[in-house]
Amino acid sequence: MKFIILGCGSSMGVPRPDGNFGNCNPNNKKNIRSRCSALIQGKSLNILIDTSPDMRQQLIDNRIKNIDKVLFSHMHADQTHGINDLRVFYLKNRKPVDIYADLPTQKYLNKTFSYCFKSNSSEYPATLKMNPVKKDLYFNDGKRSIHIKSLKVKHGNVNCTCYIIDKKLAYISDVSEIYKKDFKFLRNLKYLIIDCLWYREHPSHMNFNKSIELINTLLPKNAILTNLHSDLDYDKLKKKLRKGIVPAFDGMKISL
Repeated sequence: MKFIILGCGSSMGVPRPDGNFGNCNPNNKKNIRSRCSALIQGKSLNILIDTSPDMRQQLIDNRIKNIDKVLFSHMHADQTHGINDLRVFYLKNRKPVDIYADLPTQKYLNKTFSYCFKSNSSEYPATLKMNPVKKDLYFNDGKRSIHIKSLKVKHGNVNCTCYIIDKKLAYISDVSEIYKKDFKFLRNLKYLIIDCLWYREHPSHMNFNKSIELINTLLPKNAILTNLHSDLDYDKLKKKLRKGIVPAFDGMKISL
């Protein structure tokens, strides 16, 4: 099983839509970042985390031919507004794609993208099926089961869902605070993929110092910084990190 970081950029990506790379070296391909999204790739099952506005190109670039399930972390546009491109998987499989979201995200998606969930006619059937996120989700992947645990974390004024895969990898792309009561689920993992927006303080995201402090508290074997703003050049950021911590890049593959 593989975990693929499809996109590791902040809400405007790198470069921004106006072509601005900020502090990032445009000649380094690892500085070209689409909006945050990830994929759990099993033997016979592909589970997508978030549908970023860049999802179409992410799937093409990584040669992903099918999506079976979709987990949403929260309702923000940079995590949801690629949702329409899931339609092709309904057309391929002739059944609605199962998506999983917490209640605020369900309400947002049902209101904003109602046509995905309600059939308007035989020509425009519902392409997605809404499901609640449970604390523990189990998906069959051939002869094995994938266990995904969900945790609520703070992301400014909203909650975000952290997903922990098979007690090995935690994916937390957008977070300002993790509740101490949940640290026990996050300690000593094989991989921790964590929000690190920039060097300055931010009310809704962890910055560099907070991300490193959290990593030093939870002590994963490997830590990966994601949701990287154009302030953070890949090579310069990498030089600041101790062994076992690296910046993410689009298309990064992790074996589980």
